Amino acid sequence: MNNIDNKPTKKRGNKKAQLFTTSQYIVPQQLLSKVVGKVAASKNPLVTKAFVHTFAKVYGIKMNDYARPDLDDYDSFNDFFTRELADNARPIDQTPNGIVSPADGMVSQIGRINREQILQAKGREYDIGHLLASIEEGRYFQNGTFATVYLAPSNYHRVHMPFDGTLIKTRYLPGTLFSVNNTTADNVLDLFARNERMVCLFDTEFGTAAVVLVGAMIVAGIETVATGKMKRSTTTIQEQTHHIPLKKGDELGRFYLGSTAIVILPEAANTQWQVGLQHESVIKMGELMGTASVSSQKMAGANI
Repeated sequence: MNNIDNKPTKKRGNKKAQLFTTSQYIVPQQLLSKVVGKVAASKNPLVTKAFVHTFAKVYGIKMNDYARPDLDDYDSFNDFFTRELADNARPIDQTPNGIVSPADGMVSQIGRINREQILQAKGREYDIGHLLASIEEGRYFQNGTFATVYLAPSNYHRVHMPFDGTLIKTRYLPGTLFSVNNTTADNVLDLFARNERMVCLFDTEFGTAAVVLVGAMIVAGIETVATGKMKRSTTTIQEQTHHIPLKKGDELGRFYLGSTAIVILPEAANTQWQVGLQHESVIKMGELMGTASVSSQKMAGANI
């Protein structure tokens, strides 16, 4: 696991952005998230109604796309925050060999991995081996491609499969809980490689691929279909092996409050991202992000 201390890195941008970033080093991140998590899990109807209605109003959440459009139909804030979509609210693009967005959100960064370096923000990169907590896997994905999707608090918060694949491994990595918005990404060194995260590895037509679910400030937990909701640990990496076939568009996991999903593809996939898809592009789950070139037989060495 990446050993990065919690000293503030050199801040960029205006004073407001610098103050916001610096404050995140001061607040007790884990304690704050724990307290918020308990409130969000409460099934007290007065607490639930107050939080759900206030949150929906503040963030302008429209309920037309959801299976339960009435705000009073949720028995806790967590139930509301991880609300399910109505049938056919997010059609899954069926382009052959297409890679679709795993979530509703905004593209933070997208492109090619420079050897083993992923772009976090303009002028700031981080090591993929640190993100995955595996030097071997970092080397495997060198010169591959990636797409980072930021989920704002107002977004739908379930994460879905961007491709067909068999889930073969999950690795839960405890860490810090910085915000993952653009301001923090621009100012905190190795942000995604130091925050709490869940690495999911898949066997696919084009080799091993990954989706990383990154936790953030006030996020009360990360859940996957293979592991359930993870119990937080300050020191222990939890790794499990699986054999779970999943189709493009199937649910993979969910966040309890806003966060980030990173799709990582090997060089062998020869991924071509959609023209015009760039920093701050708004995207919905199931929309086409790009295509992978798949030969009739996997390239030698296309798996870890």
